[in-house]
Amino acid sequence: QVQVVESGGGLVQSGGSLTLSCAASASGFNIAAMTWYRQAPGKEREFVAVIRSTGSTDYGHFAQGRFSISRNNAKNTTYLQMNNLKLEDTAVYLCNVPIEGYGHSCTIPGWGRVSCGGDYWGQGTQVTVTS
Repeated sequence: QVQVVESGGGLVQSGGSLTLSCAASASGFNIAAMTWYRQAPGKEREFVAVIRSTGSTDYGHFAQGRFSISRNNAKNTTYLQMNNLKLEDTAVYLCNVPIEGYGHSCTIPGWGRVSCGGDYWGQGTQVTVTS
């Protein structure tokens, strides 16, 4: 079983910065990717950023130029640096961690649906941007 825990959310003024963390307890497993999504009240979940096992990254259109994703492989932790935050960035930010293997089907942005060994989500961390 893999546990995923997000942290780092909070209240920030417009134009400010925050760094979110997502830690996966995945001992004995290989992580296929670590992906950030966000969901605002009344809106659908949307893709923010992904870092794949190859080290390649992708960003949602609104995140390009403002957000940066990185990963500490030794700690199975990914970081989302968010700069120049806007009111519309207010949302719950969720981390998704698919692990390598078979028996399940997972979505990795940019790779589509892939065979995987399991798909895990954290509870999310709230980011609130104020004017």
